[in-house]
Amino acid sequence: MRLYLVQHAEAMPKELDNQRPLTAQGREDVVRTGGFLSLFERPKPTRILHSQKLRAGQTAAMFAEAWGCDGVEEAPDLLPMSDAAIWAARLVEVHEDIMLVGHKPHLPRLAGLLLCDDAEREVVHFRYAGVTCLERNENEWSICWQIHPALFYPQD
Repeated sequence: MRLYLVQHAEAMPKELDNQRPLTAQGREDVVRTGGFLSLFERPKPTRILHSQKLRAGQTAAMFAEAWGCDGVEEAPDLLPMSDAAIWAARLVEVHEDIMLVGHKPHLPRLAGLLLCDDAEREVVHFRYAGVTCLERNENEWSICWQIHPALFYPQD
């Protein structure tokens, strides 16, 4: 089973828009990352789950479009301060490849819990519109790969 953990793309500052939709840069980042993955990553996730925040929903919808995935839905307990142990427990029962689109600090805590049984240990550095792929073999998780939009831009 593969688990794709995604931090939402860059969003507008709360001062400019309380709903915090994605910025033009955020949308471009998802297009680049999602487009790359749609070409090379198989199989694709069967479901994409996101938090109730607009920026996560928009990010999830864009990844779904790039990957041709129909199963996009809002899910509970993916907010920034949600307890990572809730999703760690849910994932025991999941056997299909899924993507979770959420926020910091929840995603780093979930990764720490899955990979080293320590939610406070930051073992993965998440970036806007970046994807971290974890794989479960039997009951152990490992990192398969990580990709983020900065890889697609020229370095200064």
